[in-house]
Amino acid sequence: MENRYNLLDEQWIPVVGEGKVGVRRIFTDAGLTALGGNPIEKIAVFKLLLAIAQTACTPEDEDGWKALGCDGMRKAVLDYLDSHRDCFWLYGERPFLQMPEIADKQYCSDEKKLVPVTVGNGFFPDLWADNNTVISEYDSEDITYEPNRVALYLITVQSFALRGKQVNNKIKIKENLPQKSPTANPGPGLGFNKFLHSYILLDSIVESVYLNLLSHTDIKASNVVLSLGTPFWENMPKSEDDDIARESKETLLGHLVPMSRFLYFTEKGIFFTEGIVYHRSKADKKKLQDGSSWIDLSISWKLDDNSEIKYLASDVSKRPWRLLTSLLAKKMDEADFQNIGMRIALNKFLSMKTKDAFFIWSGGLDVGSDNFGMKIKENNDYVESEVKLPKSVYMDTYDANFFTSLLDTMHEMNECEKEMGDSIERYLKELSNKKNSDGKSRQTIIEERLGVPKQEFWQLCEHEFQHVVDICSGPDAQEGLQPLYRKFWSFVNRIYDANCPKDTARQMEAWAKNRPGIKNVKEER
Repeated sequence: MENRYNLLDEQWIPVVGEGKVGVRRIFTDAGLTALGGNPIEKIAVFKLLLAIAQTACTPEDEDGWKALGCDGMRKAVLDYLDSHRDCFWLYGERPFLQMPEIADKQYCSDEKKLVPVTVGNGFFPDLWADNNTVISEYDSEDITYEPNRVALYLITVQSFALRGKQVNNKIKIKENLPQKSPTANPGPGLGFNKFLHSYILLDSIVESVYLNLLSHTDIKASNVVLSLGTPFWENMPKSEDDDIARESKETLLGHLVPMSRFLYFTEKGIFFTEGIVYHRSKADKKKLQDGSSWIDLSISWKLDDNSEIKYLASDVSKRPWRLLTSLLAKKMDEADFQNIGMRIALNKFLSMKTKDAFFIWSGGLDVGSDNFGMKIKENNDYVESEVKLPKSVYMDTYDANFFTSLLDTMHEMNECEKEMGDSIERYLKELSNKKNSDGKSRQTIIEERLGVPKQEFWQLCEHEFQHVVDICSGPDAQEGLQPLYRKFWSFVNRIYDANCPKDTARQMEAWAKNRPGIKNVKEER
């Protein structure tokens, strides 16, 4: 095939305030502030940019990182891109991160299944399902013939592919490999645990890449990856389980740009099968006596009392900003969650004399699961949040006060939500029947109704959270937080009133009896 659509020059990466740009523009224009798209697209593209930078100029140690500087990194990356331009063709004889072999019938045990399929709208990292419900024109879109959207989908699906049966697992490239399961494993960036990814970022994309650039010393000290490795665009695997595939699981570049799916885009559609398997479910590990686990440098994890790895997960009911106290690298020790990438980036940030603040960005995909695979349904959705923190919280006497005040404020918010939920529950119990016409119990109905007001409360608090962080990082945190505590309790009363009407005498009595009291305001307790 003719080489066309080079990812270095074509406009396919969403950028806030700029539309779409190519890879070269990212490393040329220091004024580009942040990546756009949904959270998992942001993660996948950022990891690609970081992998390119690591390939071009991984420093030996922190002194080498400082000597390199952001401008030195940019120059090294641009030189690398010039010399490796042929590695980044989306279509051609060596298409980027694709396996043309999977379109060959000699690799398919069922020739009837060897037909290309359409991608769908590409909004989620999956293929179009035959039984998808079509609600609008958007639901019937197909991005197969839009190379800018195909490129973004390709990068995203390699890390965040959903577990499921949409793959054509009748295809396998390695002859002596056991027949693949009809249900493919999830991508390593998603996992069975719906990993929440977190990064420390700066004011521009290229500065954020530089801040997260690891040295060879950092790689060795991580105890997760063994070496830098070679990127797949330079050296593609020949099968699902050859030496290249196996070694990539232990390298930094294999973590940054994995290949959980083998794909091949053609003019008629996409060939799509499971690629490298990075981890298995607990049941499979037990059956195969394999205790290995995939730990991405951007996920937060800790060992529980049974020495099992516990991860922070993407959860629409608990948005990432509410996990800030678990994410803060300052609090990381054996008892708290670890995030290796954040810890390394924070140490680098603290050595930068020209920067006074940084951002903690977290994001992921909350997805449902059943015996057939992962599906986006009901309340599932993307989650992300960003919080700005001043360097002073790690550098001066406000340090201890900041973390204490932040923990106190999170506790106050939780108390508000509990009081609100208890009050609404008491009100509903007093006015509702034990069972309704559908046969649901009163408690089940009440629990279902409590979800919306609780979500509304946290949405209102989210708008105030950056203000909370700013106050906590100042010298008079406790005094400054009192107006915010009163505001949180005003949210409680407002939501209570909206969900507990007082139109009838009976409703008025229940409303007055169960109303959250002013006694709960923190300064008066």
